[in-house]
Amino acid sequence: MPFFIKTEKFNDKTKRLSTEERKVYLLMHKDWVDDLIQSGKLILSGYLINEEKMPGGGGVLIVEAENYLAAKNIILNDPMIINKLVTWDLHEWIPVVKNFKNKLINHLG
Repeated sequence: MPFFIKTEKFNDKTKRLSTEERKVYLLMHKDWVDDLIQSGKLILSGYLINEEKMPGGGGVLIVEAENYLAAKNIILNDPMIINKLVTWDLHEWIPVVKNFKNKLINHLG
């Protein structure tokens, strides 16, 4: 199955939230990711930091899905998207490493 990558950045609405308000939505996002993993989806999620280890570069989510539409339907259930807290983009990713999925699973194993 192909892999899809969602990239995202906080929008102005999110930047105006207090740290505590933001944490509520981020916990909802983490729970959503955990639920997907528990359902058997291959999904990775995280945020980007700069060389000083400061966040702000946005987030990345990698998901395996049957096709673009299936990946988009998964992504549209992300609480960050449902609550209109991020600008986002979705692309299919073509790994150039042979047996990428097996290597990834072995690495995470």
